[in-house]
Amino acid sequence: MQQTLKRNLTAGDKLKKLWRGINQNRWLYVLILPALVYLIIFNYLPMYGIQIAFKDYKAVRGIAGSPWTSMNGFKHFNTFFHAYYFGRLIGNTLLLNLLGLIFSFPMPIALALIVNNIRSQRLKKFTQTAIYVPHFISTVVLAGILYILLSPTNGIVNHLITALGGKSIYFMNEASWFRPVYIISGIWQNAGWDSILYIAALAGVDPELYEAATIDGANKWQKVRYIDLPHIVPTATMMLILNSGSLLSSATQKTLLLQTGGNMATSDIIGTYVYTMGLGSGQFSYTAAIGLFVNVVNFILVLSTNKISASMNGETLF
Repeated sequence: MQQTLKRNLTAGDKLKKLWRGINQNRWLYVLILPALVYLIIFNYLPMYGIQIAFKDYKAVRGIAGSPWTSMNGFKHFNTFFHAYYFGRLIGNTLLLNLLGLIFSFPMPIALALIVNNIRSQRLKKFTQTAIYVPHFISTVVLAGILYILLSPTNGIVNHLITALGGKSIYFMNEASWFRPVYIISGIWQNAGWDSILYIAALAGVDPELYEAATIDGANKWQKVRYIDLPHIVPTATMMLILNSGSLLSSATQKTLLLQTGGNMATSDIIGTYVYTMGLGSGQFSYTAAIGLFVNVVNFILVLSTNKISASMNGETLF
């Protein structure tokens, strides 16, 4: 009895201490209240709609009034797993994102290292501005630029190819060119903006480390290897773990804009399929099931990558 009373008193003391801390920092909590409300409204309340994936959703009946599906609620998942294009959709989406991760992930790191080693402040600011600007170009405008540059008749790229003795290539209508065009344009648009995190990490390096390395006779490459890279490993690890959680996600808008009848074999990904079946055919429950499946797989990938990172270098996201 005394031990139970003591535990209750301890729990009560902890609760009082908690409320005392909240009261002392109440204005800080007021500041984060809008962000908390936003998070609840737009990230947690919509989770109520997840049950659409397990129901035959009818708009007139609403979510609660729609009947549950057969097969213990997994009817739509089973339909997707046995769909004719299931293998192609999974393969195209996974390969596109995997290649994008392989080629895109190192670029922001390289740009950050280059910018960090520019000694002229004027040139450094100009370079940063030049590599950030493409990020602010809308996807629609980017697609238009690509169609113009890669045009088989008037595009500057094909003019260069023919001038060098080659044959004109219809980049936007050949399945083999969709992935290179998609990935390279993505690197050009986002690598500079993504380098901001690494530039910020390098800005926190103690200048005395560079001075000590110079005294010891280290050249520029040795400073990059032994000072810069170790300082951005935690940031790079965090970004790699987060990016691994989007291997089955897809930039649907960009893919739809670049998709043609000729490149359908490689541009047909989960995002475009969901768009076609959901908005085009009104199969909301079916596409909700696909979205839930993708999110679950991405969540597992994040956990797996985080676990592997912890075992390899001790760096983890959580």
